[in-house]
Amino acid sequence: MEKVKTLFDVIGPVMIGPSSSHTAGAVRIGLLAGKIFGEIPQKVCFKLYNSFAKTGKGHGTDKGLLGGVLGMDVDDESIKKAFDIAKKLNVDYSFEYLESYNKHPNSVDIILEGKNIPKMKISGISKGAGEVAITKINGYSFNINGDYDTLILIYKDKPGMIYKVTALIQSANLNIATMHCDRSAKGQEASMGICLDGVISDEILDKLTKIEEVYLIRNIEMLKK
Repeated sequence: MEKVKTLFDVIGPVMIGPSSSHTAGAVRIGLLAGKIFGEIPQKVCFKLYNSFAKTGKGHGTDKGLLGGVLGMDVDDESIKKAFDIAKKLNVDYSFEYLESYNKHPNSVDIILEGKNIPKMKISGISKGAGEVAITKINGYSFNINGDYDTLILIYKDKPGMIYKVTALIQSANLNIATMHCDRSAKGQEASMGICLDGVISDEILDKLTKIEEVYLIRNIEMLKK
């Protein structure tokens, strides 16, 4: 008689786990959140909503999210050991299971705290078939799905900032696929999310970091399919 497979024994060429939305989607959200945060967090809290909250444990959403934050991709067998790996890395993790009619059915807020990086809140949704989006970073609206190399900036809102950034991108002969800007208030903090049709060089990234009053910059490489 063939041995009955457990949830995380279902390993295919694309993902570990049985559900593209609750497992693979969760891993991709966690992976993007970890890249945006920029280091392995010392503490992370996952607030799962609606369908994510109801079926999260059964479909491995909790392990997927944590594994992603720790840098694991959807086909990484280590995802099933995410809890143990987090403990070995001294990562304090927790989960909350909530319901909100104002949230997407498969949504999560991830609150990360690090040794060198201040607390950051990243919100994401899983759309199904492994497709995801990061919708907010520290309250600023974004639409980051991992399909493109993406430049993320948080900076002081003042005239000329968008031009300075896009001029450097243009100087490298890179095409902007999509761009989304947001701000807290005029003259306060603002954000840019720029999806690119190519790979941005270290030289251009270095020049971007030298723009005055840029508080955060991340270059998120396209996720593998």
